[in-house]
Amino acid sequence: MKIQDAYVIVTSPGRNFVTLKIVTESGTYGIGDATLNGREMAVVAYLEEHVIPLLIGRDAGRIEDTWHYLYRGAYWRRGPVTMAAIGAVDLALWDIKAKAADMPLYQLLGGRSRERVMTYAHCTGSDIDACLEEVDTHVKLGYRAVRVQAGVPGIATIYGVAKRAGERYEPADSELPAEHVWSTEKYLNHVPKLFAAVRERFGDDIHVLHDVHHRLTPIEAARLGKAVEPYHLFWLEDCVPAENQQSLKLVREHTTTPLAIGEVFNSIHDCRELIENQWIDYIRTPLSHGGGITHVRRIADLASLYHVRTGFHGPTDLSPVCLGAAIHFDTWVPNFGIQEHMPHEAITDRVFPHDYRFEDGHFLVGETPGHGVDIDEALAAKYPYKRASLPVNRLEDGTLWHW
Repeated sequence: MKIQDAYVIVTSPGRNFVTLKIVTESGTYGIGDATLNGREMAVVAYLEEHVIPLLIGRDAGRIEDTWHYLYRGAYWRRGPVTMAAIGAVDLALWDIKAKAADMPLYQLLGGRSRERVMTYAHCTGSDIDACLEEVDTHVKLGYRAVRVQAGVPGIATIYGVAKRAGERYEPADSELPAEHVWSTEKYLNHVPKLFAAVRERFGDDIHVLHDVHHRLTPIEAARLGKAVEPYHLFWLEDCVPAENQQSLKLVREHTTTPLAIGEVFNSIHDCRELIENQWIDYIRTPLSHGGGITHVRRIADLASLYHVRTGFHGPTDLSPVCLGAAIHFDTWVPNFGIQEHMPHEAITDRVFPHDYRFEDGHFLVGETPGHGVDIDEALAAKYPYKRASLPVNRLEDGTLWHW
């Protein structure tokens, strides 16, 4: 089953997406997600110049060998662009292999560990009351878990909250990076009130999550984790930047609030210490950014030894290809925790037809051979790429800070 052709499709039906399509001599094809928010064209260039020429003529069934060929052969290994490109190849090859075996991907991985995949919704608002209304809406849709984010008095723009009521939150909102202003103290003084309000109105029967988005120092994160313990969060996400993995050690020593991190990780080495020392509870690395199924399942296997569960990143800047593959992975992986869910726009779902479905707060995996997601290339061509950048943050005195 030799690879005959491979090419990249760039489209923007609501968001920018980069899709890799690999075609074998028999005509079977697989697709993978290579989207990297704000760095899409860098991944496209890397795929076209350094990866695709190496694939032609290779055996599509030798997934493990191809993964190491692309990873070890790069010499300057890892990095978000390289691993997103390898992840796209890997997802496409697993898609082809499952189609050749005439079985859905989760069966090829080892079969079901669960009947359905629990998801969490994003609930935001310009203030606490508006966020509570979003929670109410999503609970009525069947969600058992909600991520809550609300505006903070004195901070004009904050991560996770749309600029105007009724709009979708979109972080990549300008061609060049917008500059936002951040105040740690205002945030720390205000955000525990949000969790108190959620528990007062909805009780203890729903899971509550929150994303700090890397903005705190370790001792500030420890303060927040301790302050919110009475509201028993499902997790506190990305409370510190994790370049220094021992930052999470200090946080862990001060709080029992569960910690989740990893959406910007791209290899097992980014989280090895965190997992082995049990400084985190959930690993968030998505398939498309973490080198695909071949690599992320090794992360999951390592995590399972230390009671760490998966909680894959799932924003709308990852295409339905990544989400569909993740749902298969979630259905199989023994140490599953939860799956993030930001619904794609209707046009995105038309460009990427799929057989997974959402029902009563959960994803249900499809039974189509492969990962069950395709791309309508003719429709995709009607939505050309639009450059979009994520913001940057500054403290109130002008110091550049973590966004």
